[in-house]
Amino acid sequence: MDVIPAIDLLAGKCVRLYQGDYEQSQVFSDNPVTIARQWEEQGATRLHLVDLDGAKEGKPVNLEAIEAIVRAVSIPVQVGGGLRHRLSIAQILHLGVQRAIVGTIAVEQPELVGELCLEFPGQILVGIDARNGKVATRGWLETSQVTAVELAQKMAALGAAGIIYTDIHRDGTLSGPNRSALREIATQIEIPVIASGGVSSLTDLLSLLALEPIGVEGVIIGRAIYTGDVDLTEAIQAIGPGRLQDVPPNLGSSTFA
Repeated sequence: MDVIPAIDLLAGKCVRLYQGDYEQSQVFSDNPVTIARQWEEQGATRLHLVDLDGAKEGKPVNLEAIEAIVRAVSIPVQVGGGLRHRLSIAQILHLGVQRAIVGTIAVEQPELVGELCLEFPGQILVGIDARNGKVATRGWLETSQVTAVELAQKMAALGAAGIIYTDIHRDGTLSGPNRSALREIATQIEIPVIASGGVSSLTDLLSLLALEPIGVEGVIIGRAIYTGDVDLTEAIQAIGPGRLQDVPPNLGSSTFA
């Protein structure tokens, strides 16, 4: 199982939020490039970047920081936050990002996600962020009536490369992942699922291994590696490296012409 360090970007800084609340942010570094290199040196095989400003604005905001990270590391990078238009997604992939993560448009414009999956095969992940089982959108500021399982099934049918499932109530809380929700989603679709939110210890990570045979192939870890509750190198040695398939970055100059 892949252990994927998260780098959340807010005003160009590396921060962590508590349950997605922008008013409860903690700055861990003014230099996210340094953090990215640190996680790579400790054995990370990919990085998970979230443009928190972009999630609020509806378009990428921290492009400079994202590009700097992509250029500074040799491992794949996946990016989410505010990717609600084809141009923005093409722009992110053109920077050398391996995979773009869409969320809001999966609920509001599923047909666009289908088109993107055809245009950028293997490079579109769908982030499903759930609050009490219902999908939240627009930077977690709104909650839809769509259930996480329903959305996962629809996105799998449209050709998404994988699902990132986040339980908002556990994100940034170090309260453990929602294994029952992960199991429910993974058993309903045939594409990989990546767990996100709540990991507090190596025990939490090991508990997710039981879900690997049904399709939970990765776990994103944030606050716990910043606070030192989890040692990234030890975690990777314990449960990784994983088997998520790499795809080459999209280098075509015509992607956002």
